[in-house]
Amino acid sequence: MDVIVIGAGPAGVFAARRAAELGAKTTLVTREEFGGMGATDGPVPVRTLAHAARLIREARQLSQYGIAVSEPMLEYMRLLARVREVVNDVRNFSLRPEDMDRLGVTVYEKAGTARFVDPHTIETESGLRLQADKIILCAGGMSRRLSVPGFELTSTHTDAWSATAVPPSMLVIGGGATGVQLASIFNAFGSKVQLFQAGPRILPTEDEDVSAAVAASFRGAGITVREDFGTIESFEKTPSGVRMVFSKGDTPDSAEAAVAFVAVGWVADSAALNLATAGVETDARGYVRVDASLRTSAPHVYAAGDITGRLMLVPQAIEGGLVAATNAVRGASTTLGDLVSPIGSFTDPEYAQVGLTEAKARETHDAVVAVVRFDETTRTIIDGRTSGFCKLIADRATRAILGCHVVGERAVEIVQVVAVAIAAGMRVDDLARVPLSFPTYAAIPGRAAYHVAQQLNLGVEGQAYAPA
Repeated sequence: MDVIVIGAGPAGVFAARRAAELGAKTTLVTREEFGGMGATDGPVPVRTLAHAARLIREARQLSQYGIAVSEPMLEYMRLLARVREVVNDVRNFSLRPEDMDRLGVTVYEKAGTARFVDPHTIETESGLRLQADKIILCAGGMSRRLSVPGFELTSTHTDAWSATAVPPSMLVIGGGATGVQLASIFNAFGSKVQLFQAGPRILPTEDEDVSAAVAASFRGAGITVREDFGTIESFEKTPSGVRMVFSKGDTPDSAEAAVAFVAVGWVADSAALNLATAGVETDARGYVRVDASLRTSAPHVYAAGDITGRLMLVPQAIEGGLVAATNAVRGASTTLGDLVSPIGSFTDPEYAQVGLTEAKARETHDAVVAVVRFDETTRTIIDGRTSGFCKLIADRATRAILGCHVVGERAVEIVQVVAVAIAAGMRVDDLARVPLSFPTYAAIPGRAAYHVAQQLNLGVEGQAYAPA
């Protein structure tokens, strides 16, 4: 059997590996370089810049601990060189392109955009023409564009990561995960940042307490946060940059900066694939429709990753690629289950979550909630990182852990502990009894679990619980 995989991000890489392992003659075609957006334009470069921002913040904290140093100074071009090093190392050592050679996968990099010319044949901008019995679409996504005059004057997150200098000021339009990362990182680098969110709160998919805490921290750090700001009318060029013209009701307003970054959503990168030729259906946003086995409306075509519009995270993309490839080669018998999916961002402050928000939990459960503040946990006090909290939510009747939401230092790492507990089917009192090391960030959700167990009169005192 011949299999073509289109796209070499996490979904595509693991789909190609799996198809080859199952004995298919596999070809991997990518528009740009091996690794896709995840390695070259997403989590890897973003996290590298965020780490630099963290180092700046930590350097400014040194005097609290009796360490005298001069004020840190960012050399942005050297940082970008480090970003390139990290991207190359991740591509070479984490994604392991040599595995493709070992498995016999034929890889075509920088092939340009691929398109169907008939149901089993694709053609690329570079002139490749390939045929296969099964095709797996892993072409990813791209930033959503706005239909307003002057939009061409704006930039995307891709432009932000590849800028050659830190802009003195910036507008960030969109208060979701990408927008808040842009705002946080470049604020740490010295930009004067204005963050705009059309809805009533930034991070609208997070727990309401998380959104409020991050917004308050951003304002305290000097970021202007404009929530429910109105409707964008246009973007205009100014002598020093760009102006955004907007209005709320009948009240006109505007904001100016050196650059304007728009991060108002993510859509499938599917328009150029000529999917109709293969009989592949999409929804209104261009996402490829798939069933539980990740098969499209065309029985010989499967899809995984961002192009499907499902939870657009690297672990889920990898799992989707494995499922799609397995079913493409063996037949549609494996389904993509309900994965436990921790989500977080390396902003300042960090935020993270897994499971249901408190509001969602209360809609369908008799929810019990405990909040542990970071100014009352030992490790955060030691580290001087006392802003934030950990909220744990459980079901009163079943004692099941329903969700966890964290704002503050190491939030992303903390939530992983609860994600494992949920995946393992642990009850909240089970988590409370785990003797997590002291003093650690990982022990904080254990303390929250202990407080929930106390509310439920579960008698965890005297067990292996250790305070955080």
